[in-house]
Amino acid sequence: MKHDRSIGSCLAGLALTATLVTSTGCGGTLYAVSASSASSKVEEAKAVGAEQLAPYEYYLAVEHLKKASEEASQADYGDAEELASDAEKFADKAIRLARDAHKGAGR
Repeated sequence: MKHDRSIGSCLAGLALTATLVTSTGCGGTLYAVSASSASSKVEEAKAVGAEQLAPYEYYLAVEHLKKASEEASQADYGDAEELASDAEKFADKAIRLARDAHKGAGR
């Protein structure tokens, strides 16, 4: 059933992206795509245990995503997109570190 959940998550992310794109107009399109992608990566990081295994990177990802949302709510889409992109990079690093920690623990 894990496969079903990941498909559901992807569909929910696509629906969110479509909603954001249509509600924000041209200025928010790039942000909407970046935010959806970053949000998925943050969820993945949490799922692999990055909160405990890579807390610094995980926290940075979460906080950058929150700040991106704040900037977007003020229609500052350039900064919002940049923050969402940074959030995704931090989440990717958190995922990598958490997976490496699992490998090192023999899991």
